[in-house]
Amino acid sequence: MLDLILSNARLMGTDELTDIGVREGAFAPPEMEAREVIDLEGGLVTPALVEPHIHLDAVLTVGEPRWNLSGSLFEGIAIWSERVQDLTIKDVKRRVRKVLRWQLANGVQHVRSHVDVCDPELRAVRALLELREEIGQQMTLQLVAFPQQGIQSFDGGEELMKKAVGLGVDVVGAIPHFELTREYGERSVKFAFALAAEHGLQVDIHCDETDDDHSRFSEVMAAETIRLGLEGRVTASHTTAMGSYNNAYAYRLINNLRRAHLNMVTNPLDNSVLQGRFDSHPIRRGMTRVKELLDAGVNVCIGHDSVMDPWYPLGYGDPLQAAFVLAHYGHMSGHRELKTLFEMITYNPARALGIEAYGLEPGQPADLVCFAAPTEMDAIRLVAPRRLVLRGGHVVARTEPARTTVVWDGKEEAVDFLR
Repeated sequence: MLDLILSNARLMGTDELTDIGVREGAFAPPEMEAREVIDLEGGLVTPALVEPHIHLDAVLTVGEPRWNLSGSLFEGIAIWSERVQDLTIKDVKRRVRKVLRWQLANGVQHVRSHVDVCDPELRAVRALLELREEIGQQMTLQLVAFPQQGIQSFDGGEELMKKAVGLGVDVVGAIPHFELTREYGERSVKFAFALAAEHGLQVDIHCDETDDDHSRFSEVMAAETIRLGLEGRVTASHTTAMGSYNNAYAYRLINNLRRAHLNMVTNPLDNSVLQGRFDSHPIRRGMTRVKELLDAGVNVCIGHDSVMDPWYPLGYGDPLQAAFVLAHYGHMSGHRELKTLFEMITYNPARALGIEAYGLEPGQPADLVCFAAPTEMDAIRLVAPRRLVLRGGHVVARTEPARTTVVWDGKEEAVDFLR
């Protein structure tokens, strides 16, 4: 006997309705009776959503100690450097617990968070390492040692990175474009790669997050990946400068990124508002070359990046909201492209994070999301609520979508916003 059957599900990438079986925490063929049956009424079903890029240590700090009046990346960094002085382990854990619950309600079950290590006491790192253990199997949490002020440009930066790795972070980061010089930036990338290779860790670097077309550290990442044999284990996040490169250079770079099997993360919520701040008109929108990368066969993911922090005052931890924005700023409103957006918040980031047990096939962990919409297009269009979230075969989140009515010709009618 099955533990659960989810009936009338519309699986991601299909048009037909099907039933999904669950037994002992894993998906199973729905060929027998079940102790419980839940009718999904044609709702779209995907594997668990995956968040490949967020800064959990900074969530819910917007306005502390002051507001980002310019809305720029650099003012955000300056404000965060002030807020770091007041961090406590209790403070970090309190804020992160709240946002993890938001993410789970949105169907996110795997999270990679960058954590600032530019603090001699590493309070944020220690807080998130503790929390990673406390949440157990409720969610999967990967932590990136992230030097917000730089590795070479921050006093003791290399030692702090090594200390964070020794404490147990999962991934090594860097921020080469923010280092004081080009030489410092290249050195920071090579340091991060060497540290990761030494300890058998993955690499995820904030790379070329600028409108400056002379910022070209992505090529250094590709070269180091190939040299050290780290293909598939390296992620370049942001790479917004790529949108300003000349086409000849971009063509060569993208081919080298494909050769190195780099994973790429674009962050449409933050970068659509942070970039282009030095432009008059036309104003660039801060997107990397998403479509060209995808066409070249590069693995591209969507990240949320910030939730109510000095860089981005909005957000509620929903990858679908980020996908909605990319549909517009990335010119990804074509019918097939809308489906690709769903791959960029599920299978693509799962691959980038190295998640092996993932998907809707029998035998895989029964982790899934059911949207209150029948298709990928409708889900993105409505930023549809998550009707049901399963983790290990158990319901861990539910949303009862609002019922909307209008009075038309004197009669009250229900409106569902579906054609």
